Amino acid sequence: MSPTPTIGRGATPATPSVGSAGLGSDLLTVVARLNRLATQRIRLPLPWAQARLLGTIDDQGEARISDLAELDHCSQPTMTTQVRRLEDAGLVARTPDPDDARAVRIRITPEGSQILARVRADRAAVIDPRIERLSQQDRDTLSAAIGALHRLLDDISTTSPRTDH
Repeated sequence: MSPTPTIGRGATPATPSVGSAGLGSDLLTVVARLNRLATQRIRLPLPWAQARLLGTIDDQGEARISDLAELDHCSQPTMTTQVRRLEDAGLVARTPDPDDARAVRIRITPEGSQILARVRADRAAVIDPRIERLSQQDRDTLSAAIGALHRLLDDISTTSPRTDH
């Protein structure tokens, strides 16, 4: 069975490359590069790791530090340090865990939401002018791909969080 043709670096839809790792790998590589480029070209109001953690908390809703550490693949003490920095800056707050009186949950504050929105807007401002330079057909393709990516995320979020290999 031959590999599925994918669009690799430097390829166009008319001349797809065959990615040895497949479409998923190509997609993750492209998204990671876009994220790096967008982040490198702006002045962030806080370190990128903290902005990323704010985004995680925003996406997940209130969460325990242990859950955030698991999501970020780091130790609980490391996550505690990161959360404390965000808390000291007024960007997150601790709230009692309704399921365990000994535990707390971390939630984003209104100021944290404002900072996160600014980071997202600033990063998008790096990419948007480049998108405008694409052909209408490419912009339509990207728009359709966004819908497919949302469906992919929905599917991933409804399945088990980890895949053991």
